[in-house]
Amino acid sequence: MTFTVNKIIENKIELAQKMFSACYLKGTFKLRSGQISNEYFDKYRFESQPELLRSVAFHLKSQLPSDTQALAGLEMGGIPIATALSLETGLPVVFVRKTPKEYGTCLFAEGIDIQNKKLCVIEDVITTGGQVLISTEDLRKSGAIIDTVLCAILRGDKNNPQFKNANLTIKSLFSADELKQA
Repeated sequence: MTFTVNKIIENKIELAQKMFSACYLKGTFKLRSGQISNEYFDKYRFESQPELLRSVAFHLKSQLPSDTQALAGLEMGGIPIATALSLETGLPVVFVRKTPKEYGTCLFAEGIDIQNKKLCVIEDVITTGGQVLISTEDLRKSGAIIDTVLCAILRGDKNNPQFKNANLTIKSLFSADELKQA
């Protein structure tokens, strides 16, 4: 078996074009928020391609706050990005479930101890940010310090008052419009 190391797409416009080609779908789709959309960004279509996933992590690393101590990848689409970003930066990663598992450790955040650690939440696609807000609150209740969320694709508004009320800064690699324009 032969393995190849995938190159990093350093040109951001080229990355946007390849991501759009890989993950943009037209049709009728129900979003996590309950909204119905005629377009969809299927994150698994770019996250499952090593060259695209590695390139996303390469470009996201420059947006990480310098005092980040660990990454928090949200189930399920944020986990591959957080893992790739962990490999790119050397930062540890925590895998965040939507609900705690009912056996073993019964944790919702798997990995290192997050108590008093500065985490950066990693998500794939954000529209309204409902799961980001829920997971951030859960992580904070467990002692984590969080003020920044990174995502690959932002469909919604990073200035959504809910984010401000939660003291969160939302950063993205691309907005939906940027992907469409590329």
